[in-house]
Amino acid sequence: MSELQLMTECYVVPTPAGAYYAISSRHHDPARQLLFSLMSKPKSRYLTLKKLQKLSNITVEQDALSLLHRSQKLGWLQGFDDKQSLPKERLEEVIPPLLAALSGSGKALLADEEGFYLATHGFAHETAEEVSALSADLASLHQRHNGLLQNNLSMASSAWAVVNAGGDSELGFWPLYIGEQRFSLVISGLPVLNQPAFVELVWFLSERYKQ
Repeated sequence: MSELQLMTECYVVPTPAGAYYAISSRHHDPARQLLFSLMSKPKSRYLTLKKLQKLSNITVEQDALSLLHRSQKLGWLQGFDDKQSLPKERLEEVIPPLLAALSGSGKALLADEEGFYLATHGFAHETAEEVSALSADLASLHQRHNGLLQNNLSMASSAWAVVNAGGDSELGFWPLYIGEQRFSLVISGLPVLNQPAFVELVWFLSERYKQ
């Protein structure tokens, strides 16, 4: 392979697919290192070769460029001419509108590892409490059977769902692994994750709860 070069310097943030890959597992690899590094500050990073090496923690230029090339081919990164920024409001103000955008029914919540909800949209308070507790139970269930699901059945996903007769999700539970923390994104109805609101949610949590 001929030597790679960084052809364009621009402000870079993960795509929805890149944000999903970043939070989908606790397993640490260079790609997740780069994706989370790009979301560790409230403003997007202007990517130069030196900045790429620092963010990915890769000292060899060609290795860092190979990681960038692979991430681009997988559709995990997007570039902008202008700096992108997170909103400055508090978590309680920022998260609910993002949750609403991620659900076809407008009903979603974000719960912590202990089963308490941090933010919700569309769910009544009592229902949000019970659904959040259920998310913690499902996480524990998944952990107990992780060997079967990952090794024997080769299922990479750790998301769970209650489905209807057609196999469509009526209530889905997606783990979000941010550093040492695990959150649960719970969505009622059709999930709509392939959009900027999902990137903003993951970016906001990554910047707030970074290691």
